[in-house]
Amino acid sequence: CLTALTMAEYFRDVNEQDVLLFIDNIFRFVQAGSEVSALLGRIPSAVGYQPTMSIELGSLQERITSTKEGSITSIL
Repeated sequence: CLTALTMAEYFRDVNEQDVLLFIDNIFRFVQAGSEVSALLGRIPSAVGYQPTMSIELGSLQERITSTKEGSITSIL
């Protein structure tokens, strides 16, 4: 998910192109974050997700934006 977004940012910023980004299953990103969080010994939230999930999803979505060089449109 993050690798695809980094590639989309490259095409937007360096190649000055508009990019359509498909993320077929955002749950995989959340699940991977939960697994890493558990390995680091972080206490999960009441529903079992990592305590930093909202920050991680927020930063992911903040990167999907338009600039002077181009734009990224996403379908999640």
